[in-house]
Amino acid sequence: MSDSVRSAPATPPTSAPAAAPDTAKVTRSRGDAEEHLRGSASPRDPLAAPSEDRAAIPTWVKGLAPLALLAGLVVVFFRFGPIGVFRQAFPPVEELTIERITLPEPGLLEVRVVNGGPEPVTVAQVLVDEAAWQHTLDGDRTIGRLERRTIRLRYPWVEGEPHEVTLVSRTGLTFSGAIEVATRTPAANARYLTTFALLGVYAGVIPVFLGLLWFPFLRSIPRRWLDFFLSLTMGLLVFLGVDALAEALETSALVAGAFQGLALVLLGLLGTPLALAAVGEWRAVRRRARSALYVAGLIALGIGLHNLGEGLAIGTAYTSGEIALGTFLVVGFLLHNSTEGLGIVAPLAVERPRLRQLVLLGAVAGVPTVFGTWIGAFGYSPLWTTLFFAIGAGAIAQVVYELWRLFGRTATGGLAAPLNVAGLLMGLLLMYLTGLILPA
Repeated sequence: MSDSVRSAPATPPTSAPAAAPDTAKVTRSRGDAEEHLRGSASPRDPLAAPSEDRAAIPTWVKGLAPLALLAGLVVVFFRFGPIGVFRQAFPPVEELTIERITLPEPGLLEVRVVNGGPEPVTVAQVLVDEAAWQHTLDGDRTIGRLERRTIRLRYPWVEGEPHEVTLVSRTGLTFSGAIEVATRTPAANARYLTTFALLGVYAGVIPVFLGLLWFPFLRSIPRRWLDFFLSLTMGLLVFLGVDALAEALETSALVAGAFQGLALVLLGLLGTPLALAAVGEWRAVRRRARSALYVAGLIALGIGLHNLGEGLAIGTAYTSGEIALGTFLVVGFLLHNSTEGLGIVAPLAVERPRLRQLVLLGAVAGVPTVFGTWIGAFGYSPLWTTLFFAIGAGAIAQVVYELWRLFGRTATGGLAAPLNVAGLLMGLLLMYLTGLILPA
């Protein structure tokens, strides 16, 4: 019995009461470790959540803050920069551009000017044929940057004679413009609106609709000859596009420097095809394929924008008194544009368009000539003329691309086929030969 009493303490104690506190300690230690890891996440860690301060800053503030700093830097430069030193050492740079000279009535002369330079210009004198004349302005005598003024003066101009107008600034700089043939500028009344509309109809609308009459012929010829006329259409459009671009570059030289004539050409030349391509992609998203009618509509649009520029030339010629030039332009464009209708209906030869669709295509291509004659006669501006020509060139570039895509899907042998190459060259040659009738 004593042995049993002595051996009792050797029995190991029960482990259940001791295991419970050990498990709790392990659980708490794991939780503390995870909480410690979450709390010690570095703010530089890209996976870490953004801080509350950063999230509290609105997005528009982040976007406008650099612009505000940039504006402040410009203000500081103008306020404390070295401009004053240079103003004392060098004379100011002045620039005035005479946009248009009109003769609204006998004995009255109006000069429209714009300040395209960096400095304000004060008009001190107005000379006509080297003699100073009294004059009035429709605003302050000092013309700020990008501002326009119309100068009016009483001068006994002579019908059919040339006259020269010179503006003298307060610093002595001169800016000149000329009237090649003095004639009364037509007013925008019913008589002249109708007259210039008829000129546009003769030069643009009639020849386009005459060209549409080729449609029955195109439907009756074999496929390979239809491809020939499609390639001929491409030649016509390439010629028109290059012609519009050349006109845009020429008139850009007359644009006031601040309006950046070459930049206008670039905007029209690149912006227009991009916009038309976006429309095409939008149609594709809406599951509308680039059908032959769609391509014909683009061709009519490109030709219409080009004819708008032709109308500008006609209206400007008649308004400036160059009646013979205007007459030759009308006759030349009448012959020159007679092939444009052919180019519109060539993609439609494999389809059966409705009569109203053909009429609409002809109107899109021809009617802009009427608007062009009105703009050229009553509101000519080198800036808008440059932009119109550039848009026309850009639109024609996109039309040529779309026609080339249509050509690649339907034509046998592609554009490099001998008959198709002949058609392309024939289109260029036709436009060149009819262009010989136009005065330079």
